[in-house]
Amino acid sequence: MLLAKDVFVSPEISKKAELIIDETGQIRDNASPQLSNIRREITSTLNGISRSLNSILRKAQAEGFVDKEVTPGMRDGRLVIPVNPAFKRKIKGIVHDESASGKTVYIEPSEVVEANNRIRELESDERREIIRILTIFTDYLRPFLPDLLGSYDFLAQTDFIRAKAKFALQINALKPGFENRLVIDWVQAVHPLLFLALKKQNRKVVPLDITLEDKNRILVISGPNAGGKSVCLKTVGLLQYMVQCGLLIPLRENSQVGLFNDIFIDIGDEQSIENDLSTYSSHLQNMKFFVKNCSKHSLLLIDEFGSGTEPQIGAALAESLLDRFNQKNAFGVITTHYQNLKHFANENEGVINGAMLYDRHEMQPLFQLSIGNPGSSFAVEIARKIGLPDDVIAQASEIVGSDYINMDKYLQDISRDRRYWERKREEVRRERNRLNEISEKYESEMEEINRKKKEILAEAKQQAERLIAESNAKIESTIRQIKEAQADKEKTKQVRQSLSEFRENIVASSDTHQEVNPIRKKVKQKPVTQPQNTNLKTPIVTGDTVRMKGQTVTGEILEIQGKKAIVAFGVIKSTVDLEKLEKVSRNQRAKENKSSNTRDLLHDRKLNFRQDIDVRGMRGDEALQAVVYFIDDAIQLSVSRVRILHGTGTGALRQIIRDYLRTVPGVAHFQDEHVQFGGAGITVIDLD
Repeated sequence: MLLAKDVFVSPEISKKAELIIDETGQIRDNASPQLSNIRREITSTLNGISRSLNSILRKAQAEGFVDKEVTPGMRDGRLVIPVNPAFKRKIKGIVHDESASGKTVYIEPSEVVEANNRIRELESDERREIIRILTIFTDYLRPFLPDLLGSYDFLAQTDFIRAKAKFALQINALKPGFENRLVIDWVQAVHPLLFLALKKQNRKVVPLDITLEDKNRILVISGPNAGGKSVCLKTVGLLQYMVQCGLLIPLRENSQVGLFNDIFIDIGDEQSIENDLSTYSSHLQNMKFFVKNCSKHSLLLIDEFGSGTEPQIGAALAESLLDRFNQKNAFGVITTHYQNLKHFANENEGVINGAMLYDRHEMQPLFQLSIGNPGSSFAVEIARKIGLPDDVIAQASEIVGSDYINMDKYLQDISRDRRYWERKREEVRRERNRLNEISEKYESEMEEINRKKKEILAEAKQQAERLIAESNAKIESTIRQIKEAQADKEKTKQVRQSLSEFRENIVASSDTHQEVNPIRKKVKQKPVTQPQNTNLKTPIVTGDTVRMKGQTVTGEILEIQGKKAIVAFGVIKSTVDLEKLEKVSRNQRAKENKSSNTRDLLHDRKLNFRQDIDVRGMRGDEALQAVVYFIDDAIQLSVSRVRILHGTGTGALRQIIRDYLRTVPGVAHFQDEHVQFGGAGITVIDLD
């Protein structure tokens, strides 16, 4: 209602318009009596012409001048009959037209020429009458023109808003969170047109998760052909442009978006014969414009960066341009197959790699973007899949060399190691912050303790001074009373009794201090005992309390099997060599369980714990023993995820390890590593 409160509304204008114009926008037959008569006469005349033509047509068909399936047609606004040229003189009339093939002529029979002329006259009369009616109505509307124009603008705005809302409902769009900084942080974003096209086929589009911010402003996407690189780039460009045009976009509500001053786009082939531009020349023209005009408020969208010319120089120019864009702090999404651009993104701040994932086993794209990893073109694998001869593929591999073939793998290894150390650095940072918080809390508590200590001492000093003052006053009073009694024994006895009672009250009030002081002295005098030697000489039997040599965590012997023992460390059972165990007393176990040293030890072990173990090359029993210790340590240290590198080989070692994992209560789930990080050669374990 607020939007339409100033809109001009006139029932009289609406009523007059409805009398003249119908729902389809045509002038009504009864808009005026004269128009009604004209149209009635047109209808009557057309009916007469139709009857005459049908009669002539039937006669011509009977004589064989016209085919049986022929019907009257219209040429230049006049009703005519299609006739074979050989019989055109058999029908009297005017030839108006001839078909493109020359096999048909269109004749207006003489009998209907006058009627057709009358139709032309009536149509002219109809046009003049309509102009007259609309002129009168326009003159009536002219005084209301400013108000009507305002209403027209309102209807246009309303229609525009409604169209945006309907389109948003069709593509499941919503309003993202707007930031006062430049950022693209989208969750589950989809290309709206691709979404609608796949929806008609009852298929689902693969959503896009992407983040561009100050630290990583330019995303270099690589991956196989037809893997979704260009769709990813176009999704970013289209959605960002929609947002800046005030349209809602299809993504999750927790997505964030900033607004750019410029969006520069270089997508597709813009070669032009008229402008003497080749494919590569057109790209260079765009790059020249981008370098000159882009800034930290710009978004660059470049597809197949550096393509269209000799690969080596094209790659070099692309790297130089990418460096210039990065120096200008521009944002961007760039797709490429060039290895040097992947290396540049891996080594320079502000640029980050992105990979379109590919299933090596099924040899098909997954259309998923993985930020932080360089993608592979999988040229050799795809060539082998489509059936190129093996000798051709082998020769191509020899030409480029194994180092080039494995370069993607090396880049992925570097990226994985980089992410690993970044995670470690983040863990160290969090631990340092935690220790700082503990230190600050300790200092705050010490300040509070010192403050209370000073308050207690001050209060005790006041009490002591008051007690001394009262004692002195009492003694002086007693001496004075004795003197006044002049050696009166009875009076002296009473005074001494009163002084004795006063002393007893003082002693009673200090009983608490007298009780505490001996305890303090005992605590001060109590020597700090050193840990006793717990390595008892008696043999270890079932039920004994033991611990690993050099460790403090204790457990209980559940069963002895030859030279090994099954030990329960809390809820975790582990098989350990007897020679690695030492016996401890239950009293000492209770003391050690209460000691904070255990927590410190566990904390240190967790910091030094490696979440990967490599058992490749070990025998089955050796590998299993190593995995048992590894999993026990991980569960004990509350590690959430670990990895076991066992290789592929025959699969026997992988099977032994997984059979064991199925028996461990602390294992919640295990699976193969992602295909890009080792696949079936690595098992990833999630722990409770």
